[in-house]
Amino acid sequence: MTEPAAPEPTGWWGRLMAWIGRVTAWVMALKPVRVFVLYGEKRGPLLAAGLAFQAIFAVFAGLWVGFAIAGLVLVSNFGLRESLIEVLAQTVPGLIAVDEGEGVIDPEALLSAGVFGWTGAVALIGLLFSALGWLAGARDAVRTILDLPGSRMNPVLLKLKDLGLAVGFGALLALSSVLAVLGTVALEGLLAGIGLRDTTLNSVLGRIVTLGVMFALDAVVLGMLYRVFAGVKVPFRHVRQGALIGALALGALKVLGTSLLGGASNNPLLASFAVLLGLLIWFNFVCQAILIAASWIAVSVTDEKIVLDEVAHAERLERARALVAAHEPEPAVDDRPWFRRLLGRRD
Repeated sequence: MTEPAAPEPTGWWGRLMAWIGRVTAWVMALKPVRVFVLYGEKRGPLLAAGLAFQAIFAVFAGLWVGFAIAGLVLVSNFGLRESLIEVLAQTVPGLIAVDEGEGVIDPEALLSAGVFGWTGAVALIGLLFSALGWLAGARDAVRTILDLPGSRMNPVLLKLKDLGLAVGFGALLALSSVLAVLGTVALEGLLAGIGLRDTTLNSVLGRIVTLGVMFALDAVVLGMLYRVFAGVKVPFRHVRQGALIGALALGALKVLGTSLLGGASNNPLLASFAVLLGLLIWFNFVCQAILIAASWIAVSVTDEKIVLDEVAHAERLERARALVAAHEPEPAVDDRPWFRRLLGRRD
């Protein structure tokens, strides 16, 4: 027996409330809205805050070791060294002081640091622990967003995998610096050929080339994070969408980085550690962008009813069946006399 339909609202107030209900339902059905709803349900802001705190220590240790090695390898290649510094400065605004600007780290002091002393050894150990800790936290956060349990891989093999991917990221960063140098040199040669050397157009186009290289680097790294590093068998089309959305968000953060972080330096109560606080805010934005892009992938996978982990899916179904069985009513006890049960008679 079907329930009677709800009466249609009457009067202007009823029609207004019905219209608001329809608009609300339409808005809540939009994919971007569902992405942010899922992001909140999975405690995305809290996960991003933890990742941002870990990222501070990983970045400082990584820069110490990376610049010390770069000072040895790139001692005679001034152009590539400056390009590497510029890429890092544009990747994380306020981290490296360039062109007499504000920054936490003086690149010349790092380039002259020795990597083979005790400080280098301590920094290398700190880099390993902090970077691998951040990578493990990022993997767990992405899997949480995708509603998956922790990785079942052997812990030792998992750490080796994390280490290999961390080395791969460093290689990609170095490759992006080389590409930025080659692109800038080619652009300067082209503009010089048409008489536009040392112009505003030259600077603007050079900035565009650098941002384009960083966008490609971010997209590749995010794709590796979602597909390879997190160990999730997501279809490539969904990984591509999430990686491009995340790279676009990171690019916007890099372009607007100075404006976004200006509030911390303008507060007189925070002046003594404004740059460090600004970096913490920056990394929080970056980690939130990474997890929001992962939420986009999760919503896309849910819409297509794709099962990412067969074992976890089977375990959830088994728990659901057990829960339903535990709450099913017990069958009624037939207490009729035996002759009535035999004849099938009921009172």
